Formats: sequence, C-alpha cells, structure tokens
Amino acid sequence: MFENKTLLITGGTGSFGNAVMNRFLDSNIKEIRIFSRDEKKQDDMRKKYNNDKLKFYIGDVRDINSVKNAMYGVDYIFHAAALKQVPSCEFFPMEAVKTNVLGTDNVVTAAVEMGVKKVICLSTDKAAYPINAMGISKAMMEKVFVAKAKTVSDENTMICGTRYGNVMASRGSVIPLFIEQIKTGKPLTVTDPGMTRFLMSLEEAVELVIFAFQNAKAGDIMVQKSPASTVGDLAQAVKELFDAKNEIHVIGTRHGEKRYETLLTKEEYHVAKDMGDFYRVPADTRDLNYDKYFVEGSEQLTKEGEYNSDNTQRLSVEQIKEKLLALDYVQEELEVWNRK
Repeated sequence: MFENKTLLITGGTGSFGNAVMNRFLDSNIKEIRIFSRDEKKQDDMRKKYNNDKLKFYIGDVRDINSVKNAMYGVDYIFHAAALKQVPSCEFFPMEAVKTNVLGTDNVVTAAVEMGVKKVICLSTDKAAYPINAMGISKAMMEKVFVAKAKTVSDENTMICGTRYGNVMASRGSVIPLFIEQIKTGKPLTVTDPGMTRFLMSLEEAVELVIFAFQNAKAGDIMVQKSPASTVGDLAQAVKELFDAKNEIHVIGTRHGEKRYETLLTKEEYHVAKDMGDFYRVPADTRDLNYDKYFVEGSEQLTKEGEYNSDNTQRLSVEQIKEKLLALDYVQEELEVWNRK
C-alpha cells in the first residue's frame, strides 16, 4: 500500500517517528520525510541510517508555511508532533495549545490544500475525560481533525486518528526512569502503586496506525485493545529483571495525573464498532439542527460502561516482564547491566 509513495512524519525524530521509519525504510516506499524542529536529532538520524529514502525538513507545526513546504508531493501523513509531557503542559498550557491544537489544524488544513491522500493523527488516552492540560489539548486536537474530516470529501483527503495508551520505553516515560534509578542506586519513585496504565510497545503503536490507515473512515478514532498493569507491579517487574535491590519509594500522585486512564469514554463505547483487536469510534455526523435532539435520546447510553485501564486485562508481574523483555531498549540495557 506504500509502494512508490511518499510518507511525511511530523515529529519524526521522536520515538514513534523512529519506529515508523524503521518499519518502512526497507520496504518499497519511495520516500520518508522527517519533519521536526530539532536539527540535532535530525542530524543524528541522518548519520545513523544514511539512506537516500530519508529526507529531512526543519520546521514547526505551529507555522503552516513550514508545514506546507514539507508537503509537496506527499501522499500520506502520520501526524505525531506534540507536546506530550503532563507536567510541562501543566506549567505551560498555551504552549500545549499552540502545538497540539493549532499545530494539528495547520497540518490538516495544509494537507487538504496540498492534496494529501490520507492523514492519520495520533492522540492519547489522556484525551478521554481529560483533567490535565496535555489531555485537554489532545482532546481539542481530536475535535479539530474530526471537524475537518467532516467538511472534506473522503475522495480528496481522508483524515482520521488513533488513540493509544502508554508506549513502553518511549522517551520521557517511566520505564527508562526506573532503569536509570536502578543504575544509579536510587529508590524507584512510584506515585501510587495501585495506579493503572495501559501498556503497549512502539511496534504495537505502529500496528495501530497501519490498521487505521487500512480500515478507518473519515473522522474515525481507532483504538487498540491493550492490557494494563499497576505502576507498583511495573516497578517490581523492572526490579526483578535487573535483579536489583533498590527500594520502591511511594511519592504520591502528581498534579494532573489520574488513578486510571480511559481509552473509550462511556459515550464512545456506546457507538464504537468492535473490530476484534481494535475499536472504531465513528465521527458524529449530526448537523447543527439541534431541535430534534431535545426529543430524541438513547436509553442504552445510560447503561454502557467505558473502556479503561482498570477494567481491561490486568497483567501479572511475570507477564509484564515478558512484555519488557520484548523491547529492544530493555534488552540493550540488560546486556550492559549484566556485563558489570
């Protein structure tokens, strides 16, 4: 499906961008464009891969002109550029708005103007029932691309999105923090041992995007069914893998954090289509004629549950260790650790 096509990845120097690039670099894709603000990371990627299929574009999704500059001749876009750190977005919420909301509007607007065939926008479980600035900005990002998708002909530019939980060992996430704390002999800092989080690998995140690419319709949000673990069990699993004696220190929930995350709200679960390992949440296609909604409703909606990290499959410590061992990052860190 990507044969002789050009793919643009916004935020392409991040963890997801690298995973997608690795997935397609050896395929018969024509070109992969990496779009980001960070010239150092781009230079590192350029030297590491040394591949003519890779093209690098310095720019910022906040600037629609730099976005357009990267879109000439592009067939497909994976929009991964975002501010993702909960604490930093809490302190600088307008920066989250500029990148996550306005930046997404720039990407989908430019894509329509430049005749891009498909755009997949990446969202997060924190966008469902959001309580922090990052989640709120991502929820607004979803509203932006869904609204744009409803105003654009599917035959010209198809816009949809994906929503997924914690990507294990991605940059800035808790697993690299635990490993670093083990290496430096510090206690493993756990906010709340009973807090639950979805767990998925970068490869699974890429599979979700490809599934959306193949199966989504305009305005859809695609969700992958994922197992979850408690943060306490995750810390214990990392400790056991490294045969570490570090203590686990409970520091309490940080501001902007939930006890559990939601991938499908009650309202979305009511309309979601079960596709086996995935859910498809179709766009609400109602118009601005509100009058009929005062007399029409749904009893079923009041009875539906939601899909969250507390009611999904719960992984044991041993199962968490199996998932961790499947990660290249963890294997590399273990090799270094065991050589000591």
